[in-house]
Amino acid sequence: MKITTLFTALLVFATVSMSAQQISDHALGLRLGDSDGFGAEISYQKALGQYHRLEFDLGWRDSRNFDAFKLAGLYQWVHQLDGNFNWYYGVGGGLGSVDFADPILDDDDGLFVFGAGDIGIEYNFDIPLLISLDFRPEIGLIGYDGFDNDFDFDIALGIRYQF
Repeated sequence: MKITTLFTALLVFATVSMSAQQISDHALGLRLGDSDGFGAEISYQKALGQYHRLEFDLGWRDSRNFDAFKLAGLYQWVHQLDGNFNWYYGVGGGLGSVDFADPILDDDDGLFVFGAGDIGIEYNFDIPLLISLDFRPEIGLIGYDGFDNDFDFDIALGIRYQF
């Protein structure tokens, strides 16, 4: 009985000591990647607790061929790997809009809604800088045909200032 209690206490202590470090209350920066043609995104993270946070990303494109925006929101869980090195995963979704300049493609533009997952790694420097690399699979749920029923693999590098 005492061995079981001792083993349980040791397991709980090991689990707590391997948990994520304190994450920053706020982080603001850029998420640079594919983003299904939307390019760079402005990214904001807000801590909800010691191991949870929200992330919001806004990407837009203004070109000769089309104007578009995409807003994504994710709930993330953060876990420590080693020292300032963390890994995280999350789930969320968002919405966007595409407006083509070409009148022939005008029938294809419009609003879309998508679901997203997220998994990544990050390094939290001793200065207020956070660098991350993440993989965000997205699937169109409804709306614009170019995004609907399409599975997109969005890989990006994030650079954020923490405050």
